[in-house]
Amino acid sequence: MKIIIAGAGEVGFHLAKLLSYESQEITLLDTDKESLAYANNHLDIKVIRGDATSIAILKEARIDTSELFIAVTSSETTNITACVLAKQLGAQRTIARIANSEFLEQKDEVGFTKFGIDELISPEDLAASEIQLLLNQYAFNDSYEFEDGALTMLSLRLSRNAAFVDKTVKEAAEVLTEIHFVPIAIQRYGTQYTIIPRGDTLFKEGDKVVFITSKGGDDELFELSGKVKIDVRDVMILGGSKIGYKTAKDLCANKFKVKLIEKDKNIAFELADELPKALVINGDGRNVELLEEENIDAQDAFISVTGNSETNIMSCLVAKSKGVKKTIALVENMDYFQLSQSIGIDTLINKKLLAANSIFRYIRKGEIVAMTKLNNMNAELVEFVVNESSKICNKMIKDLDFPRSAIIGGVIRDGEGMIPLGSFKISDGDRVVVCCLPRSIAEVEKFFF
Repeated sequence: MKIIIAGAGEVGFHLAKLLSYESQEITLLDTDKESLAYANNHLDIKVIRGDATSIAILKEARIDTSELFIAVTSSETTNITACVLAKQLGAQRTIARIANSEFLEQKDEVGFTKFGIDELISPEDLAASEIQLLLNQYAFNDSYEFEDGALTMLSLRLSRNAAFVDKTVKEAAEVLTEIHFVPIAIQRYGTQYTIIPRGDTLFKEGDKVVFITSKGGDDELFELSGKVKIDVRDVMILGGSKIGYKTAKDLCANKFKVKLIEKDKNIAFELADELPKALVINGDGRNVELLEEENIDAQDAFISVTGNSETNIMSCLVAKSKGVKKTIALVENMDYFQLSQSIGIDTLINKKLLAANSIFRYIRKGEIVAMTKLNNMNAELVEFVVNESSKICNKMIKDLDFPRSAIIGGVIRDGEGMIPLGSFKISDGDRVVVCCLPRSIAEVEKFFF
């Protein structure tokens, strides 16, 4: 697939890096010489220096033959303009990164597709949505919803008192009479290897296990995980960034009690005006005395989303030491994901990864409506739409020659999520959620052509 990416910043470089690993034909555009030189030296891609809104530059990048144009520069105006031009010059599909959440809220009314913009993404909005979902599923480390929660991906690390420990997948399934969840990926404690589980796969203490659940499956998982249930209502947010503001706004709208700490006095006053239902505090969140004065030990969750990854990690560790049950830190360095559990932070989120997940579904073959990469695990979770011509249509799961490094985790039919067993028959219109390792992606895609 020929893909042109405008913007060699954090999101653009990360996208180019992931896509180049998959042998996609990538062209990266940017005006910054050093950013392009770094990308050129580290990635197997083509780079062009120039303004993405320049028609001459777009033509030099052979925009007329591109299947996907992605504009992720730091300028919202540049991204929108570049996508409009790219579409007019022959790009098949365009995606623009935006910062103004109003565009997302009113995109149907405005009709951005009429201008030539097929999709809008906001890494900040994606991060805020991820945080709220994580708070709603506070017992779990990662989460992702398909079709407004018809199916949900949840991950947890198995403690010693979890009912699954030292049982095989088959034995664990027999604990409940009706199955509302299924394990789709396992990462052994202390390793970076991802296992696609089978019936004889053994759960071990310390395993990070990813599940697909239908309605009610999260409660069953919670009960079997051995965790103590708490009601998350009091939340402290460190950092009045766009993510901090959007998170506070969304949480207040959902009846959470929110305290937001912002170091910059002017920003703090602006936030206080815009967030009347939140308590905004002007102060340095790295100051332990300030956190104690604001009763951090009485908070159910602590979210750190300042512009500094190290500050976010350290403040979450302080919160954890004060007894806060759920901690979430925003980080820029992907390497930190490997450290999250060992240092005691519940969840790390990364804007680049969230943006990449949102864009990746346009890269995969077959009709894909949702896709996410599992955090710090070498696997993808993809939601395919089945049509009459699909190889998988009208066949039972047990009769499919599905690769061993992939598993069907769930099926959504007429809006209802189901956990399918071997005798389940796939029908036209079904939405099938598949978890697979990178080596089996191409093989899995063939089932849904």
